[in-house]
Formats: sequence, structure tokens, C-alpha cells
Amino acid sequence: MLGDPDVTDSTAIPDTTEAELDRVLTAAAAAAPAFGALRPGERGAMLRAVADALDAAADDLVPIARAESRLPEARCRGELARTTFQLRLFADVLDEGSYLEVAVDTADPGWGMGPRPDVRRMLVPLGPVVVFGASNFPFAFSTAGGDTASALAAGCPVVVKGHPGHPRLAERTGAVVARALRAAGAPDGVFAVVFGEETGRRAVLHPRTAAVGFTGSIPGGRALHDLAASRAEPIPFYGELGSVNPVFVTRAAAAARAAEILGGYLDSFTLGAGQFCTKPGVLLVPEGTRLDGLVAQTAERAAAPLLNDRVTTGHAARLAELADHPATEVLVRGGAGADGWTPALLRTDAAALLAHGEALLGECFGPTSLVAGYSDEEQLVAVAQRLQGQLTATVHAEPGDPVAARLLAVLTERAGRVLWNGWPTGVSVTHAMTHGGPYPATTSVLHTSVGTTAIRRFLRPVSYQSVPQELLPEAVRDGNPLNLPRRVNGVLDPPRS
Repeated sequence: MLGDPDVTDSTAIPDTTEAELDRVLTAAAAAAPAFGALRPGERGAMLRAVADALDAAADDLVPIARAESRLPEARCRGELARTTFQLRLFADVLDEGSYLEVAVDTADPGWGMGPRPDVRRMLVPLGPVVVFGASNFPFAFSTAGGDTASALAAGCPVVVKGHPGHPRLAERTGAVVARALRAAGAPDGVFAVVFGEETGRRAVLHPRTAAVGFTGSIPGGRALHDLAASRAEPIPFYGELGSVNPVFVTRAAAAARAAEILGGYLDSFTLGAGQFCTKPGVLLVPEGTRLDGLVAQTAERAAAPLLNDRVTTGHAARLAELADHPATEVLVRGGAGADGWTPALLRTDAAALLAHGEALLGECFGPTSLVAGYSDEEQLVAVAQRLQGQLTATVHAEPGDPVAARLLAVLTERAGRVLWNGWPTGVSVTHAMTHGGPYPATTSVLHTSVGTTAIRRFLRPVSYQSVPQELLPEAVRDGNPLNLPRRVNGVLDPPRS
């Protein structure tokens, strides 16, 4: 468990005991009412204080991140900047206030369904949230990452299960966050970090846990999801799991700019050594598309380190499965060396994807991707229909492409984000972003883990009927004391300027 903020380096952080985990979650539950009752702007100030503290600690945190994740300094600093940006963005969301979805329906004896009582609705925090971070984003999707930021913004205490791929960074980052929240006036128990695989399972099952945020593998996420559902009182489990992120290239697009598309594809699937959840794992192109330039460029790409031994082992095993499949051909072998892994490129065809989708259309986490040729654009639609849920799906097409509209319609059913003439490995932190999708991309198709609407995962609606003004939360009282955007008797009532 996270102790004093002035922690020292340690090569082995002990697992949190069952008794200590119980103390942490009991403290989080005790802090939840006061933390959730803060005015949105007060919590926003706390988020900004955390962001400022993390920025100030960059020279301490970045070297630890580099040592534990094998990521370069520029990547680590950029990711820390993303982390503090999203904390400040959620603070802006709190200041603006529409996230509460306030609706006020005053009493109306002439309502069309019979006399209507006074009913006022808003969103309230769920309670303590347990967060499992990701190995591939040690800042932005980990201890102080998007799940933590959105849960704290919602008014929920957070208990982070430190990732085994970067335990010292989890400890140090957690110390910075805890110290900043304490200095900003947050109640004791609002934030903590715990360690250990069994600790994570216990945290999901703990009666004080109200929701879980998870980023990781399909097997690990599904196991924890099933634990959350097995509780006597099941709780929401928001898991981001796996995605192959297919890319579809029409004949017209290939004829117009095949070299440009193939170059962008190579850059995208090798970005970060292929260790992004949005890495394109399969590219569909017309049969006869020349791949010799792509093959040469792939073979020339320098090796890059993978995050840790577990990722390395998993990538090697999945690459072997793809390479050994009778429907694939290895174009660039790739492999491990002193400087890491070089990219691997394989080829198949659309008919094989349709016949062997379970084997070929699964995620390979690392610098490996598959090119599939198609003979007829109808096969693009058929492959799209064959897909499981995806985080992203991309179409490269030209204006007036006859297959584009049907392809986009099918992909909208399969993916959380549909791209046109772009690449999926950039996920902007913004208001309109959806980073989610049908299972197995996530365990909750209704929500996103990136962007400002991620806060919605950790809030639930409550209606107050005929409750006296003095007992109502400020957000739904007459006069709009918090100056929030509200819908009053069905009409949007904007805040006063």
C-alpha cells in the first residue's frame, strides 16, 4: 500500500496484505460522501493541483518510467504531458457542469399523463473505484491516468492496483497524487495504491468497491469482469481488453495512393513497437497490390524494445501462431535481438479471414501485422460483418466510392471509432472521443475510457421527488445556485454568463 509520500526506491514492493486492503477500502468508503458532496469547482481545483504536482515531479518520475517500461524519454515526457492535460480537461468539465445532466420538472397538475409531482434528477458518484492500469502507458493509462482522472472528477475515491510492469513508478506517482490531494484539502482516504495480483482480485470482490476500471488483456480482464459479476451485489466493470483494428482499402483508394497508404500502415503498426491497443493488426487491399516496397521498408525498420518479458513472451507466441497457420505467408520474419524486436509482416487473403476468423482476426500485441488481399469489394463488407467488437475500424476510400457507405454502416456496428483516410494509433483526449466498442474491445459498450464523457462511467442517476428545497443538493435547487446548465420543464436553461 502507498505509505508516506517520501518513498524510497525499492526493487521489490511487497504485496498489500488483506488487512491493509480492507483498511484502504474502508477509508475510501468513509471519504466518499464528503468527497462526492464537494462542489464541482472544488474538485476541479484538486485535479489541477494533482496535474501541477505531476508536472513538477517529471524529472523524478520520467527516469523511473524509462527504467521500468523500456520506453524512450520523449515518449515518457509526452505521455506525462497527456496525463496532466486530461486532469486539467476534467477540471474544465467540472467547471462547466453539464456532466451532471441536471433536469428539473416542477409540479404540474395539468400534465398530460395526470398530475405531475415535482421531480428533480442529477447524477451522483458511485463510490470507491478500483483502477487497474495498463503496462503500455505507464502514465496516461495507469496510476494517474484516464480512469483515475475521470473517477476522481466524478467524485469517487480511487484505489489503484499498481501494475507489476512498473511498480516503482506506480508507487512514486501515487505518492505525488496523494500528497497533492491532501494539500488541496481532499478527505483522507480519497486515493491509495495497492500491490499484488491476489490483492487485485480481493479488491474487485471487496464489499466497499463500487466499480472497477481496467485496461489490459482479454483473459485477465474477462476473469476480473466475471468476478465483479459473481459478487452478491454485482458492480460495474469497465474493461478495455483487445482489438485488431482492421483497415479496409477500396480499389479506388489503392489505385490513387497505394504507396502512401502502405507507408502510413507501416508507421502505424510499428508505432511504439506495436504496443498500442489501437495498432492496426490487419490491412485489406485489392489482390495484385504491389507489396515489395512495403516488404523492403518493413525489413529495414530498426528493432525496438518491448515493454517487459511478459509482453515479449506473449508476442512471440502469437506471432508463431500466425506464422504457422496454413493460410498465412511470412513476408518479413522479424524477431528478437539485442536491441529488441524487428517488425514482422504476414500475408493472407480475405477468403482465409472469412474461413479462419477466430485464428487470424485476433490481437497480436507487438510489431506484427497481417496484409490480406481481396478479389471483390463485397469481401470487404463480408469481412467487416465477420469481425468481433473493435476499438477502431478504418476505411481508406475516395469520394464517391460505391462500397464506402455500406462498409461504414457495418463498421459502425462493430467499432467504437470509425476512421476515414487516417490511422487509428492516435487517440485524442477530447470531448467527442470514443475509446471503446463492443466486446471483446471492452466489457461495456455504452461508454468510453478516453475523452470527457469517460466521467459518465462513475456516476448514476438519482431523482428527488417532492423533496424540500433545503434538503435538496445544490445542483437541483431553485435559483440554480451553482449556475449549471440544466433542463427545466423540458427546456434547456443555460447558465448565467
